[in-house]
Amino acid sequence: MNKTFPLIVALLLCLVSCAFAFDSGAEEPRFVIDMPTAGILHKGQAAVDAWMYREGGMVFGINVGVFNGFMFGVSYGGDNVIGTGDMTGQKLPGVDIKYRFIEESLLLPAFVLGFDSQGKEGYVASADRYIIKSPGFYVAASKNYAVLGWLSFHGCLNYSLENTDSRAPDLSVGAEKSIGDDFSIMASYDFAMNDHNTDFGKDRGYLNAGLRLVLGGGLSLEADEKNLLGNEQGIPAGNRTIHIDYVQSF
Repeated sequence: MNKTFPLIVALLLCLVSCAFAFDSGAEEPRFVIDMPTAGILHKGQAAVDAWMYREGGMVFGINVGVFNGFMFGVSYGGDNVIGTGDMTGQKLPGVDIKYRFIEESLLLPAFVLGFDSQGKEGYVASADRYIIKSPGFYVAASKNYAVLGWLSFHGCLNYSLENTDSRAPDLSVGAEKSIGDDFSIMASYDFAMNDHNTDFGKDRGYLNAGLRLVLGGGLSLEADEKNLLGNEQGIPAGNRTIHIDYVQSF
């Protein structure tokens, strides 16, 4: 087991407890399931995230809005955090940097440049990659429409540094529709153009769907059903995950 893993988890849990002293702030969704969006934390906002996935895996992260248009964060996780067996931490902490260089207007979507080294669904040391590769360097765009609430469309073009099996860029698209003030449904499709390793995928891409519930006070809960096309080798279609997001202003 990575000996630094329990210390980092303890640190992030401490940050979670500190976050509850903040005042509530408005949140822009920064992800559609796994894909980054043009949503960003504003100056003085902080977010604490926890992703829970198969085999007792968990990833914890904290992000801060340094100034308007720029945010920075770190994350760390591992397998068997919940359940039995030895915990196995990822190789390095994840780093998340995002800068919004174009604000959304009536005609144009919002655009961000970013870097995110945090992959999902566990780190595979023998292959030096995550099961779902990290975005790496990316540009993302988001456009919102007032249609019985909000209807949002997102796109992301990225180049992952987990490129021992493919140096191709990747493309993801997504959408989210609000239902009332506290509930939304979402879907995303990752073309997986950079993932032709037959030990991981079947060249079908990753189709994901999810439900997000805003609980109030900056807290939201998301339940996702991922890999609906059964793209992973040896894994049945459908992979249930949970994402908890807590955003506050300080």
